[in-house]
Amino acid sequence: MVLHDELAYMPATELVGRIARRDLSSVEVVDAFLERIEARNKALNAYVLVLHDEARRLAQEAEKAVISQAELGPLHGLPIAIKDLFDFKAGVPNTFGCKPFRDWTPTVSATYVTRLERAGAIVLGKTNTPEFGHRGITDNYLFGPTSTPFHIGMNAGGSSGGSAAAVAAGLAPIAQGSDGGGSIRIPAAWCGVYGFKASFGRVAAVARPDAFMLAVPFAHAGPLARSVADAAVMLGVMSGPDDRDPYSLPADGADYMAATRRSVAGLRVAWSPDLGVFPIDPEVARVTREAVAAFEVAGARVDEVRVGFKRSQEELCDCWMRQSAVRSAQTADAFKEQGIDLLGAHRDEISPEFAASLELGHTQSALEYRGDDVIRTEVLDALQDVFDDYDLLVCPTLAALPVENATDGNTLGPSEITGRRVDPLLGWCLTYPINFTGHPAASIPAGLSTDGLPIGLQVVGRRFADETVIAASAAFEQARPWADTYHRAGGGR
Repeated sequence: MVLHDELAYMPATELVGRIARRDLSSVEVVDAFLERIEARNKALNAYVLVLHDEARRLAQEAEKAVISQAELGPLHGLPIAIKDLFDFKAGVPNTFGCKPFRDWTPTVSATYVTRLERAGAIVLGKTNTPEFGHRGITDNYLFGPTSTPFHIGMNAGGSSGGSAAAVAAGLAPIAQGSDGGGSIRIPAAWCGVYGFKASFGRVAAVARPDAFMLAVPFAHAGPLARSVADAAVMLGVMSGPDDRDPYSLPADGADYMAATRRSVAGLRVAWSPDLGVFPIDPEVARVTREAVAAFEVAGARVDEVRVGFKRSQEELCDCWMRQSAVRSAQTADAFKEQGIDLLGAHRDEISPEFAASLELGHTQSALEYRGDDVIRTEVLDALQDVFDDYDLLVCPTLAALPVENATDGNTLGPSEITGRRVDPLLGWCLTYPINFTGHPAASIPAGLSTDGLPIGLQVVGRRFADETVIAASAAFEQARPWADTYHRAGGGR
C-alpha cells in the first residue's frame, strides 16, 4: 500500500503512469490529496476553494475509464490546482483575490484550463493570489496571506503563490500559474519549486472583451511543478494555438519531454549576478553564484556578462507599473456593467496600493502609454545583445529572501535592499523585464539560505527557444537535485 506522504511527493509523471497501469486508482490519489489539503491547508492558505465533491466524482469516472480500457489523456486521473485569477473554470467561483468578487462566478473556462481537463486532469481547487495579481506577494483582504511551506509565516511570493505553495507542500502534484511580471517565477523561487513561463503566445489564452489586452506587458500561463519533467508534461498539454487568440504561436512540433533528456554540452550561458541594475541580498548572491556552476558540470560554458539596460531598476519598474495599471483599470472598468465599481462603492474593500494602481491606469494618456513601449524596446535590445553571443541568460530570480506575512491582509515586499530603494510591489523581482519582451524563462530551485529559505535561479532563453530553457533546467536538476528539500520542509516550520 502506498502511504499518503509518498503519494504527496510522487512525481506527476509517475502518478499518471501508475494510474494508467492500475497500480493506483485515481480515487485513491485524489482522496490522498484532499486529506492532505484538509490537514495542512489551514497553515499554508494555499487553496481558497476546494472542490471535494466534484474531484471525487471525476476520480471515479477516471477510474472507470481505465477499467474499460478507454483512450487516456496525458494527465488522466491526475489531481491539479488552478489559480484564482483569470484562470476560469466555468461554474466555479472566482474572486481574483479581491473582496468585492467574493460571490462572482464565470460562465466560461480559460483556454488552458479546458485543455488540462480534456487531458484528464482533475481540478482539486482554486489557489490564492493578490488582488488581480498586481504584486509579487500573495495576500489579500478576502483570504489573507499564503506562506512558503519552508517557513510558515513567511510569504510564498506571488501572484501564483497559492499554486506554488500547494505544489511545494505536496497538496497538488502540479499547479497552473500565470505570469505578467514574474507571477510564476516569483513564487517558484520562494517556494522552492520549478516554474516555467513559455514564450509569449505558446500557451493560447482567449481574452475577452479585448483579445489584445495580454500583450502589454506580456502575460503568460504556465506550469508550477516539483520537477522539470512534470512541468514539461503539463506544458505540452497547455501549449498550442487558438484562432481566437491573435498572439498564439503556430504549433511547432516541440517535444518538451524529449527536451528534458537533451544534452547541453557546448551551450553558451551568460551569467549576470544582478542584470546590471538590481541590488541583491548577500545570501541570494552567494547561493545563486554557487548554483551557476551546475551548468558547467553539465558541459555548458558559463561567462559572466553585463546586461546593458539603459534605465535604472526604478525606471524599469515604474514602466511596468504604468503599463500593468492600464490593463487593471481596463479590467476593473469592464466590471462596472455588473455593478462592481472598485473605485466607487467598493473602494474600502481593496488595498490602497491596488486603488492607486487603478487610478494610475486612468491617468495615462495614449501617448504616454505608447511611450513606455520605447523603454520595452530598449530592454529587448539589451537582451538581444546578450543573445547575439549566448544561448541562455541566467541570473537570480529575485533580489530578496521571503518576507514576513502581515496580519492586515496587505503584505508588501522589501522596500530596500543593501541600502537601495526598491518598489515593494515588484521592484525586487528580476522577472518583470522578461515580460516586456516575451522570452521564455524559468525559475529553478538554486538552493537554500543559511536559514533554510528557498532561493531561485532564473534561466532565460532566446525568443521561442523554450526547449533550450527546459533542457538547461533539466541538466541543472540532474547536477543539483532538489527533490529532497520538500521532505525536509515537512509542510513548514
